[in-house]
Amino acid sequence: MTIKGILVTMLAPMSDHIANAGEKLLGNASSIKRRPDGRVYISGQMQRHALFSALDRLNADDEARGETYVSNGDGVTNVVETDLRADLGGFLQTSKETYSGRRTAPLSATPAVALESSSIGRDLLIRLKMEAEGESRGQAVATREFSQDDRMLMSFFVDVSAVGIRKRFSYQNELHVRTEYVRHISEDERKRRIRLALEATAALTDYANQARNAVSGEPQQVLLVFDTRLSRKACRYFKANTAEQRNILAELEARGATYFLGDDTAETGDGTAVAYRKALGFLAANALYDPAPGAALQTTAAFEESVKPSKATK
Repeated sequence: MTIKGILVTMLAPMSDHIANAGEKLLGNASSIKRRPDGRVYISGQMQRHALFSALDRLNADDEARGETYVSNGDGVTNVVETDLRADLGGFLQTSKETYSGRRTAPLSATPAVALESSSIGRDLLIRLKMEAEGESRGQAVATREFSQDDRMLMSFFVDVSAVGIRKRFSYQNELHVRTEYVRHISEDERKRRIRLALEATAALTDYANQARNAVSGEPQQVLLVFDTRLSRKACRYFKANTAEQRNILAELEARGATYFLGDDTAETGDGTAVAYRKALGFLAANALYDPAPGAALQTTAAFEESVKPSKATK
């Protein structure tokens, strides 16, 4: 099978959490983000933060990492061949009166949303004044909202054709006349990065507002799809009824896609760890879609130079 798209959709239970707090709602009060229907959510931005934090740890432990690393979210480079966040997460670097470097992320994330309406509690926070001397001030009092118990639905998607590869457009008289694909990394490195991305979806723990609390986004149920085309329809699987779930899987099978289901709560069938193990084995044994077969490797610096507008075209 030639893999063009990879979708991971899953349910993760969270208890007493504030995995994505909003700004102060009224005075000294922190509020958890929730939709008008009462279901709490975690933004896609926070989901990507947790995902790339997990990816950073996995890459650091990988003996095949070479010179690669994951840049900080506030300082993303444009060097696709070494910076995994630049490659998988994309970037936008503007430059006045010259080429603006930009890359659409091959790895995308949906917000995490509770399946049902959430029960919100409030926690009273008091900072105790311990100094016996000096100016006496009142205690600092604040309230913080938290959600009691949720099953959070979240999804991640990888556009395989864009991992380690960029497009170069040619123009004549301001008309787009040709598209070329430029390869920055080897096929083995492409597959390694995708493997790490899949592993990272099962290791989500770094939710910024819960830095001191053990909040986990690790899956309780998961569906991993290796697709023959780009499709995110299976994101609906865990909120669909039985008939729709059956039809989603039938559609995947009809076009030659392969999927793995894991459920830690089921008496029979695979758990999530087994589903991931089978999925990673399938990834290792099958080919990735390659829009630039036989293309020589090119550095980011060479690519950026080739797409800069010349003075004659200004």
